[in-house]
Amino acid sequence: MPVASPPGPRRSIRTLLVYGPGRDPLSFFGNLARTYGDLAHVHMAGEHVYLVNDPRAIRDILVTDQRLFMKGRGLDRAKRLLGEGLLTSEGAVHVRQRRLMQPAFHRDRIASYASVMTEFSDRVRRGWTDGGTIDAAQDMARLTLGVVGKTLFDADVESQAKEVGKALAATMESFWMLMLPFPDLLERLPIPALRRSRAARETLDRIIYAMIAERRTSPSDRGDLLSMLLMAQDEEAGGQGMSDLEVRDEAMTIFLAGHETTANALAWTWYLLSQTPEVEAALHEEIDRVLGGRLPTVADIPALPFVEKVVTESMRLYPPAWIIGRRALEDYEVGEYLIPARSIVVMSPYLVHRDARYFPDPERFWPDRWTAEFKARLQPFAYFPFGGGARRCIGESFAWMELVLVVSTIAQRWRLRLVPGRSVVPQPVVTLRVKGGLRMNTQLRIKN
Repeated sequence: MPVASPPGPRRSIRTLLVYGPGRDPLSFFGNLARTYGDLAHVHMAGEHVYLVNDPRAIRDILVTDQRLFMKGRGLDRAKRLLGEGLLTSEGAVHVRQRRLMQPAFHRDRIASYASVMTEFSDRVRRGWTDGGTIDAAQDMARLTLGVVGKTLFDADVESQAKEVGKALAATMESFWMLMLPFPDLLERLPIPALRRSRAARETLDRIIYAMIAERRTSPSDRGDLLSMLLMAQDEEAGGQGMSDLEVRDEAMTIFLAGHETTANALAWTWYLLSQTPEVEAALHEEIDRVLGGRLPTVADIPALPFVEKVVTESMRLYPPAWIIGRRALEDYEVGEYLIPARSIVVMSPYLVHRDARYFPDPERFWPDRWTAEFKARLQPFAYFPFGGGARRCIGESFAWMELVLVVSTIAQRWRLRLVPGRSVVPQPVVTLRVKGGLRMNTQLRIKN
């Protein structure tokens, strides 16, 4: 018979009222895992929260027993921005939306996006100057925003990258505040961060609805996601199409999630490469040998295994989706312990990916660890940067291809080095960002 609760810090008035992670969630959850093991219980802001660090239990929660859980508190709060999009919807709505969107992420269609990815990467790298200084995080966000805009919405949104970036930053700034109790009440108060967040949502809505309105006036099929959303008819729902609001929610989800996470993964990759010259040299050797100075294509990806290892290892250390939450729909047993119904369950790829039981020398950036033999013996869900189960990221294949092509294209011509004296600090909000941006110096490798 399971005991009442797994170990955790003592309950107090403060833990009942305050959202425990505060300004340093990575340290907070990391300390919980180190102190209490693979399952820890803590009271936070009126919720019972269970941190799960065992890959077998994570697999059961995300895959085997996924029907016993719904999205967690974080995704519920994200509805304020994303509405009932694929990331936040539940049940029949989620199943329907995923079915309607799946064709846009078919393998053959994704392959057709490759030239756009390399084109935008080439455009960014040609805008740099030898010995110049860039914000690599900002430039990667601009690049991936342009790719998502063109491939999935057939729209030029690169010119709006600065506006979108500012709006996103304002939205992220308020994330932890909205995790506090009574978020609806908080949103009505004149709190500057929340006021900026509301204005940011209005900005993003204006951009998305403008794309929808423009496309409604000329509803031809351009072969992109937006065309599919606007033309989709759910045969299982009597041929019903999607309303502007439904299209907006899905477009907003893909528009933001589709570029924010990839941009963060790229930024962290440039940081890690700048700190490990021997890894960077091996990366450049493979790129130069395979490409011979030309832009990469989708056909080159199998011949760039070290680039893929670099990206894989970067997302091990700095997974963009650093935490995943679920809410238990009924009492749930994990080993000898009981998680009561309505409790929040959180699983952190950031923590599990740095567990020495699965990754020797876990703090080291070591792409060569990803041999076929290592991957074959790695426990399932010891590495899960894209989640798992029915809610596994629909754009995973899109992201992998984009990451390999962008890294290959930019590293072909440039080395990036941290500006001296700059500290790099993770900022765990909805995604794992680089706090304050990533100032780097550009060093030209090859002129062409």
